[in-house]
Amino acid sequence: MEASALTQQSTGGRSLERPSAARLPDQILRLGLTVLAAGIFVLLAYFFIRLFVEARPAFSHEGVLGFVFSNDWNVSKEIFGALPLVVGTLISSAIALLLGVPVAVATALYLTELCPRRLRGSLTVLVELLAAVPSVVYGLWGFFFLVPKLKPAEQWFSDTFSFLPFVGGHVAGPNYFIAGLILAIMILPIVSAISREVIATVPTDHKEAALALGATRWEMIRIAVIPYARPGIVGGAMLGLGRAIGETIAVTIVIGNAPNIGNSLFDQGYTLAAVIANEFGEAASDPLHRAALIAAGLVLFVLTFLVNGLARVLVNRGRHEKRGAADSAGAAAAQAGAIA
Repeated sequence: MEASALTQQSTGGRSLERPSAARLPDQILRLGLTVLAAGIFVLLAYFFIRLFVEARPAFSHEGVLGFVFSNDWNVSKEIFGALPLVVGTLISSAIALLLGVPVAVATALYLTELCPRRLRGSLTVLVELLAAVPSVVYGLWGFFFLVPKLKPAEQWFSDTFSFLPFVGGHVAGPNYFIAGLILAIMILPIVSAISREVIATVPTDHKEAALALGATRWEMIRIAVIPYARPGIVGGAMLGLGRAIGETIAVTIVIGNAPNIGNSLFDQGYTLAAVIANEFGEAASDPLHRAALIAAGLVLFVLTFLVNGLARVLVNRGRHEKRGAADSAGAAAAQAGAIA
């Protein structure tokens, strides 16, 4: 009470709150940002509803489950089963993750932890320049260079390891593997950039504590850097997966465009994005075909949402592990300080 009385006396009984006119810019800013954030959700909802309305003839013709899980895409017979497209999209994207993410993370670790300082800037720019190459250039390079050059090696692998699942048989020219390899190169810059930024945030104390306890450089990276940066690396990998799922032109050129599920890693296939790019022009005069392609776009839209949801789950789980790793590293730093 005495403090309140003294405050009122020192301010002459006036309120310390700012006048309403002075708070108006803050209120306008808050309102504007809220409207923009809500506009994103409204736009996404509009996209979904619009795609569903346009795709309704195809869903009525095949049924939603029949369209997604039917293994027959035959335009001439007006049969539209998107399962080969979904499988082709998932296979090529999975290959891209398996090939691209380890290389991207290794590149980020080298640039952050091992690369000489005088070379770090130039090598970083070279890696990021991969993102500036148009996708059609990747596709043409894959078709005219990778397909003929890798076909003998693919055939040897197919014959030698034919006992493995999804391996064996004749190797087609364009195939799932070539498409996945091209996608791996395309997602490398974004995954590497995100991983590099996350690895750079690892506290120096954690790394110095591991080295002080006798860890080698590799052991320091394994026990101090990677556990701390894992959530960000997983998030970058999921962004790369989203990029691979939605890629169109490059995959269209090198996957073979065969609307069936291949029996081997080296068979031709199709993807959701590729079929839309290839057939949308001729579907303009066929309402059912056009609706089927829009339905394929809706499936791709939902698939991207599921990938983003999975990424959020993995990142949140990684944050809890990151806290545990930070506590362990802090204990190691304390022990190293006690030994010193």
